[in-house]
Amino acid sequence: MHQQVMQGVVKAIQAHGNRLKHAVLQHLRFTDGFYWPNIVTRFETAISTPRIPHKGLENITVYELLKAKGEEEKEAVYWCRTSDTVYDAVQNMTQHNIGALVVIKPEDEKLLAGIVTERDYLRKIIVQGKSSTSTRVGEIMTDENKLISVTSDTNILKAMQLMIDHHIRHMPVIDKKVVGMISIVDVVRTIVEQQQAEVKHLNEYIKGNY
Repeated sequence: MHQQVMQGVVKAIQAHGNRLKHAVLQHLRFTDGFYWPNIVTRFETAISTPRIPHKGLENITVYELLKAKGEEEKEAVYWCRTSDTVYDAVQNMTQHNIGALVVIKPEDEKLLAGIVTERDYLRKIIVQGKSSTSTRVGEIMTDENKLISVTSDTNILKAMQLMIDHHIRHMPVIDKKVVGMISIVDVVRTIVEQQQAEVKHLNEYIKGNY
């Protein structure tokens, strides 16, 4: 009887993990249909290799997510200037396979001006028929005073809730200065990885491997 109960718990966690992944991605699909195929592709590709040891979601912070991505080191943030053309910014994103850039002020590269994303490019350049080579990043970016951000010690569940509440897919990590950028793909992948690790742990317990 005990083994049947534990197997039921394992199945429940597996089902919850799948529902979580699809619920988050479906939510973002309906709030902005442009990026659905892109997000799914990135998520499914990224989920293949676990990056953070099983610790429990309540113990995982944004810092650990950045560390797993190799972005906890100084100068790991990809950026552009407000004076750069949108074309150059998009090339930068494509080259590094990322969906957003931190934007800095050309007169002082220590000053954050905002962020620019693929969504900005689609909505404000492609849809409106503007030229990416003659439009500056500063004209389409999300301004600093409108940014939703987290710190490196923010729990990843809190980070995901902020993204869902504000319908955003990228969020800068700011500890007095910008130290990284996280995406909804990063967060959901980490959450599902942790749940998969929990399922494995319970399966081993059921089989008497402890």
